[in-house]
Amino acid sequence: MDNYIRESLRKGTEKLLFNRIVVYIKDPLPENFDLDYVFSQIQEVVPEHLSYGVDSIFVGQFDDIEERELDALYKDGAIYTTNQQRNEDDMINDIIHELSHANEETYAALIYADGKIENEFLGKRKKLLDILKSEGYNVSINTFMDTEYSKDFDMFLYKEVGYEKLTMFTMGLFVSLYGATSLREYFANGFEHYFLNDPKYVKLISPAIYEKVDGITFMEI
Repeated sequence: MDNYIRESLRKGTEKLLFNRIVVYIKDPLPENFDLDYVFSQIQEVVPEHLSYGVDSIFVGQFDDIEERELDALYKDGAIYTTNQQRNEDDMINDIIHELSHANEETYAALIYADGKIENEFLGKRKKLLDILKSEGYNVSINTFMDTEYSKDFDMFLYKEVGYEKLTMFTMGLFVSLYGATSLREYFANGFEHYFLNDPKYVKLISPAIYEKVDGITFMEI
C-alpha cells in the first residue's frame, strides 16, 4: 500500500473531493461508474469541515481491506475503499461511513469525553443481551460490555444469531445492525444515517449520537 501511494504521488492526481482531498484510482471501477456523481452527493450532504481529517482517498484492491473482509477503512488520514462497488450509492455510504471515523479522531473530546454515547451504547448492548438470553442464547455479560470491536462477537451475531433474528432483536435499539458491533461502529452508523437517511430517526433511536453529530455539524469553525 505504501509503495502504491508513493508511486501515485509521483504520477499525479486523478480527482478531488471538496476541492482538496486527493483521490487516486489504483484499480478500475465498474464500467460506466459515475465517480463525479459520488463526489457531488457527498459534498451536497456533508459539510466540508467534517472532511478535514482526511487528505486522500485510494480506490482499489488493498490487503488490509481484503484480509479484514471490509469494503472500506480509514487509516492515518486516508480512506481506502474497494473498486468493486455495486453502485454509486454503495461508495457514497462507504466514504461517509469512513468520514465518521476521521471525525472521531478530529473531535474525539467533543464526541466521547462526557461518556454520553458510551453509556447509551452499553445500555443498548445490555438490552440486547437480555433479549438473547430470553431466546436461549448462551452469552457472557463481559463480552457485551466490551466497547471494542471483536470479530468473534461480530461472527456470533451474524452467524449464530443470524440476520433475520438480529433485525428483529435490534429493532428500536440501533439504527442499523452493524451499529451493535462496537462503540465506534455505533457512532459511525449514526453519523452515516444522520447525513444519508433521516436525522430525526437518529435522534429518536440514538439521541446521544444525534446530539454530537448535530453539534459538530453546526459548530462555528
